Amino acid sequence: MITPSQCRAARALLDWSQQQLADAAKVGNATIRNFEGGNPSQPRRATLEMLRIALEAAGVQFIPENGGGAGVRMRQRQPSDHSEV
Repeated sequence: MITPSQCRAARALLDWSQQQLADAAKVGNATIRNFEGGNPSQPRRATLEMLRIALEAAGVQFIPENGGGAGVRMRQRQPSDHSEV
């Protein structure tokens, strides 16, 4: 699952406000605000999954904890199928 830090970083990469993420994930703005702010009550697993899906659909790739720390980056754009002539 994603961490509050990953969520903030992903929004920064996309230049999204908390409201834009809330709209994309179809959750309340308070859910984003509380999650990113480190509110002790964690959102349900399904809610975190909705956040992850919305961010990934916008181009974010989540990097798992693999000894170097969890992170985020933008997914590499695939070359267009249309070549310019």
